[in-house]
Amino acid sequence: MKILLAEDDFASRKFAQKFLSKYGVVDATTDGEEAVAAWELAYEDGERYDLICLDIMMPKIDGVEALARIRDAEAHANIPFEKQSKIIMITALSDMKYVDGAFELGCDGYATKPLNTVKFEEVLGRMGLLDNEL
Repeated sequence: MKILLAEDDFASRKFAQKFLSKYGVVDATTDGEEAVAAWELAYEDGERYDLICLDIMMPKIDGVEALARIRDAEAHANIPFEKQSKIIMITALSDMKYVDGAFELGCDGYATKPLNTVKFEEVLGRMGLLDNEL
């Protein structure tokens, strides 16, 4: 699985990167602008991301804006729904309006910080992203 992680906090990024690396190759970025650029480069190279994890609160552009830009780019590229990247929003915020807004823009799931790896794996499983052997 090809995974894109956008997380501005160093410790959170390293933890998530190590956790996600058991499921595939992880490209990590530090803000939403880098995440969108990474998605664009992968698309141009014909190597789409299977999973994108976006922190909601990031510098430059936040995770919700990055989500909107990626979904817009997928729509403009006529990528069918079943071929679109699965996107999980990650948040330390207790205010669910950000998460609700992200679902309206097309995210597939969310996780809270600090990451609970058991719950995160459940979300991955519901999305059909876990290999039965894992």
